[in-house]
Amino acid sequence: MPKKKPIKSLRFRQSLFWDVDPKTIDPKKHARYIIERIMDLGNDDEIRWMWQTYPRQKLKDVALRSRVVHNKSKSLWQLMLGVQ
Repeated sequence: MPKKKPIKSLRFRQSLFWDVDPKTIDPKKHARYIIERIMDLGNDDEIRWMWQTYPRQKLKDVALRSRVVHNKSKSLWQLMLGVQ
């Protein structure tokens, strides 16, 4: 059975997570929350990190089902991920 690669850390910007202390965010435990923020407001480095960190299916699920991501952002991510 292949080993899962550890999640590479990224120093989250305070402006991206203005409502919490970014140091308290756990990339596994808070995956959906992190993905939603990055899909809406992430910069190039954060988006690259998200692509490398989370499975494509998780990104698709958020792009389809999120009630937090803005509609224009959702449309873009649905196109990029090939979901309807």
